[in-house]
Amino acid sequence: MPQMRPLVGFLLALPLSLPVAAAGEIRLGIVGTDTSHVIAFTRILNDPSSPDYVPGARVVAAYKGGSPDLPASWQRVDKFAEELRGKFNVEIVPDIPSLCARVDGVLLESVDGRVHLAQARQIIAARKPMFIDKPLAATLEDAREIARLAREAGVPWWSSSSLRYSEIVTALKTPDATGVITWGPGPFEEHHYLELAWYAIHPIEMLYALMGTGCEEVTRIPGASADVIVGRWKDGRIGTVKAIRPYSDYGALVFTPKKTLRSTPEMKTGYRPLVAEIVKFFQTRVPPVSNEETLELFAFLDAAQRSKEAGGRPMKLR
Repeated sequence: MPQMRPLVGFLLALPLSLPVAAAGEIRLGIVGTDTSHVIAFTRILNDPSSPDYVPGARVVAAYKGGSPDLPASWQRVDKFAEELRGKFNVEIVPDIPSLCARVDGVLLESVDGRVHLAQARQIIAARKPMFIDKPLAATLEDAREIARLAREAGVPWWSSSSLRYSEIVTALKTPDATGVITWGPGPFEEHHYLELAWYAIHPIEMLYALMGTGCEEVTRIPGASADVIVGRWKDGRIGTVKAIRPYSDYGALVFTPKKTLRSTPEMKTGYRPLVAEIVKFFQTRVPPVSNEETLELFAFLDAAQRSKEAGGRPMKLR
């Protein structure tokens, strides 16, 4: 059967270590190997022996990316890429189009929010659904442009902090919350205009998970060791975030008409619940957090930045 020879030759030429997903598994690609999340998420998805293992998807390819002016990126991008390749048999590819050709969905993981819009453009052009890790973008304008491009192309996407799915939120979440206080680390990164998007995104995401949407005005009070951000919701409720520097634990208080709910240090804040939601998203293509809520959260960050620049005056969400 001479006509079979080209196919046989092609199959023999394939690398023996080419990563494959089992039947029914969704093939995922990573953009940006400069965050510890890529190792944590891949272990949860690719290692059945892990106590946090989540079945249904597998990371099979990654594009390194990296930002040469950001130490948190260039100091780690090669290290994590090698760990993905060596420990988890993930193929490292030269560019985003090559990645998209190999996968069913994309985890946009680049630690630098400034590059997310340019990277998301290529993923959207390939019509691949995507999860965008924090921060969604470095500015409100970039966040809205990502949403516009994805909407016009019909590409589903979402973004979230793992803290949204922590026990702090799941144990305290209640429909009768009259106000919420959250706290967590809030260090800045000089290249990101929205200072709170870099790390304070975590307690702010907790605030939105507990309060819901509807904030209309934000006041930010900066301090040497912490910033306090106060949001006024349309129904009169007040939500407050304390972003502590350099670092702190995470926590929350939820006020209701009859009692106050308090987090405890024992409440878990791991990655598994988020990764489970990510897999479900790629299976259903339905975002568990609406794009509208994510964009309002970024408008909250933008208003907080403008409030700081205006000496602490309240600012309406744009």
